[in-house]
Amino acid sequence: MTISLKFLGTLRHISNTSKLALSVNGALSVKELLSRLVEEIPALKQSLSLQQLEDLQSSTLILVNGKEISVLDGLATNLNDGDEVVFVPVVHGG
Repeated sequence: MTISLKFLGTLRHISNTSKLALSVNGALSVKELLSRLVEEIPALKQSLSLQQLEDLQSSTLILVNGKEISVLDGLATNLNDGDEVVFVPVVHGG
């Protein structure tokens, strides 16, 4: 199956791309996608670390087909052929 990935803002610069098509065999969750992604693009490791993304104050929003993963199954959200995953950096202030 093929998953379309989009990187916005600073993540586009870190990854050196705004779009990527990732071909995978079998089922894949968002968590598994992130592990594979940081293996393929090591520069993303700091921004997309699982520990950081599990934090409620995460600096990255992840959208699957336009829906933020927290309204789906979080990092356990299963991906399907043709899904679009968008990574949006967020800045928190006070």
